[in-house]
Amino acid sequence: MHTDPDTLFERLWESYRQVTPSAERIHKILGAEEGQAIVNDHIALRTFNLDPVRLDALAEHFLSLGYRQGGEYHFEAKKLYARHYEHPSLELPKVFISELLVEQCSPELQSVVKRLVEQVRPEAVAADDFLYSGRHWQVDYNTYRELMKESEYAAWMAAWGYRANHFTVSINHLDQFRSVPEINQLLKAHGYKVNASGGEVKGSPEDLLEQSSTMADRVPVAFADQTVTIPSCFYEFALRYPKPDGQLYSGFVAASADKIFESTNAGS
Repeated sequence: MHTDPDTLFERLWESYRQVTPSAERIHKILGAEEGQAIVNDHIALRTFNLDPVRLDALAEHFLSLGYRQGGEYHFEAKKLYARHYEHPSLELPKVFISELLVEQCSPELQSVVKRLVEQVRPEAVAADDFLYSGRHWQVDYNTYRELMKESEYAAWMAAWGYRANHFTVSINHLDQFRSVPEINQLLKAHGYKVNASGGEVKGSPEDLLEQSSTMADRVPVAFADQTVTIPSCFYEFALRYPKPDGQLYSGFVAASADKIFESTNAGS
């Protein structure tokens, strides 16, 4: 396990930007062109609720760095369960980890996912590099397509494995952009597509959190039998509002996160 959170997040960013070229470009637009200091609000990771790759096993990498469990979230329609973790040092990004509740899916999907997960060695899950180690299994394109019919989430996991599904710019830390619509305008002006599922702005001041995201990049993936261009990862933006005690809200809003998951949908 990493002893230094900064190194872990640097490696996660490195693996993420390799399959999310738009994130690096937007990062540069905000940083170089707009002169903004970019602070990462949170990252998100995906997994299956099977040993040895359950949510808890991923969380262990952060708990060992002093992170603590925050809220938990249920996504009945997508058959997902999630928790977020935060660090006492507010400088460090929050972490949102979700898992597919495999037993709630069809027998066909269950058998495919079990076959994938059986190829993951338990010692690999505890290794320093696991959270950005990518895919630990062979999967052909047809299996990916079959999974996609039932669960976009399962198909994404099958293709991409372990890596940050998204990084998130904290709008609270930007000087020139004070709102989610302003950020969305900047993205669209540079030709990026904003996730419009449930509206381009997810959440509200009443929820204490507003979010938006790009639609995932499409990049080539080497399946066992062929290389195909599919959705990879996306870049998110979050604006947090103060709670009555004056502290910024640090949790997540399930209804908004539900729509954010759709940033990796194909054909959107």
